[in-house]
Amino acid sequence: MASIGKILEQMRSEPTNVRFSDLMKVCAASFGKPRQTGTSHAIFKTPWPADPRVNIQDDKGKAKAYQVRQVLLAIDKLKEIERER
Repeated sequence: MASIGKILEQMRSEPTNVRFSDLMKVCAASFGKPRQTGTSHAIFKTPWPADPRVNIQDDKGKAKAYQVRQVLLAIDKLKEIERER
């Protein structure tokens, strides 16, 4: 099982080849449990009201590349907010 750090490295280097389960693991570690699941989307709560949103969906076991990039932006923004505190 890959660590969160390894998955993040892979997401940054190759966003078009990320498993949905790995993206889900990274999102849960960064943002907590999703506020919505059971539909085609998993939606995670963020401490800001607008973009980047964290709304991901399974595409036959893979994550959509644009959603991977949105998650990376959200993680970077979250780290920036934590540094400012």
